[in-house]
Amino acid sequence: MTRGQGFGGFGLGKMKELTEALKKAQQVQEGAKKLQEELEAMEIEGEAGGGLVKVWLSGNQEPRRMEISPDVLGEGADVLSDLVLTAMKDAYNKSTATMRERMEELTGGLSLPGM
Repeated sequence: MTRGQGFGGFGLGKMKELTEALKKAQQVQEGAKKLQEELEAMEIEGEAGGGLVKVWLSGNQEPRRMEISPDVLGEGADVLSDLVLTAMKDAYNKSTATMRERMEELTGGLSLPGM
């Protein structure tokens, strides 16, 4: 065994990199648990028709509630269905974007040696 090479050529420098990467991975895991709790508590609003229909989802895309203005009720089922669908898509897009941004913040700078 060559001096400073450790087991199978896995040098001390690489061992230190691996140790640091494992610490970072543990921090990310702990942060992910906290983020999951935060996302669950969030309410993200989506709307359509200038606010005539509003829906709220959690940060995990769990439906929370919906509001439909009485002003839209006379427009017919097709219009109302389109507005509800549009509001749901709006909330979903905002929710997934929020989740993606938060995950990028959490995992930013994570690099594992050899990967």
